[in-house]
Amino acid sequence: MIQANNLIKRFRAFTAVAGVSLDVRPGEILALLGPNGAGKTTTVRMLASLLRPTSGSATIAGFDTMADPAAVRKAVGLLTELPGIYQRMSAEDYLRFFGDLYGVSKTDFEFRSRHLLEYFDLWNARDRAIGTYSKGMRQKMSLSRALLHDPQVILLDEPTSAMDPASAKSVRDYIWGLKAQGRTFLICTHNLAEAETLADRIAIIQAGRIVAEGTAGELKQRLLGQPLFEIRFGSPIDPDILNFNGVLHIEHSADTWLRYSTPDPRSANPVFLKYLVEAGADIISVSPVPQSLEDVYLRMVEPPDPEPVEG
Repeated sequence: MIQANNLIKRFRAFTAVAGVSLDVRPGEILALLGPNGAGKTTTVRMLASLLRPTSGSATIAGFDTMADPAAVRKAVGLLTELPGIYQRMSAEDYLRFFGDLYGVSKTDFEFRSRHLLEYFDLWNARDRAIGTYSKGMRQKMSLSRALLHDPQVILLDEPTSAMDPASAKSVRDYIWGLKAQGRTFLICTHNLAEAETLADRIAIIQAGRIVAEGTAGELKQRLLGQPLFEIRFGSPIDPDILNFNGVLHIEHSADTWLRYSTPDPRSANPVFLKYLVEAGADIISVSPVPQSLEDVYLRMVEPPDPEPVEG
């Protein structure tokens, strides 16, 4: 549904995007993560046919972004990081203006505008000038505009920015509902917890290039190592108990706890736990040690520590 092949964008001597390739399938959510200036916004603008690439190609819902930009823009719902809002307009007039631009029929407009304004808790404020709205309300207004024409592909830049937790959850729930209907999403965000919650796959962009891509679990295992587990004991254990011949590695241990890693928890864990119980270990708890998407992200985008200067 979203396909990009070696997209490159240069602004004179500066290369903003240096060869981005993506393949997002129908009904999939891809989160695009990266620091400010990494190329996220430029990539999204090229995918939305708002910016012509220097080289490379892309298609959205089967339409070429350079050969058929009008069809691309009709197929795409776009929420930019700094959405332009006509603050003197009321919410209803604002949506009607964009409904006319998208060719939304009167019947569809009446249904969809009311549905979106009610869902995002803006219906009672529909006659107020948007300039009187809070930041969170304006963000929901911009999201309503992006979804008004029922697009097949939705490109969102920081969709829950400035929203309170309840509003942010309502947005995530709406995204999941659209995904269940087969809509396809590319979401740029700095909210790593939200990315991990929402996305089927994650792509990390740095200096205009995709430097890592996969599910959150795949990225964690690839970049942080094998899954870690911790066992807590009710009384000190005999160190000889740790001489276990199995497919796992004891990473750390003390009198009343140990941590181990294994490439195959499903088969290794039951065997190891049975061994410990039979050896007389007083097991209180067994739990996975959380592996953070933040650790993955920082490992990919943070520069290494500089070498110490001798002298």
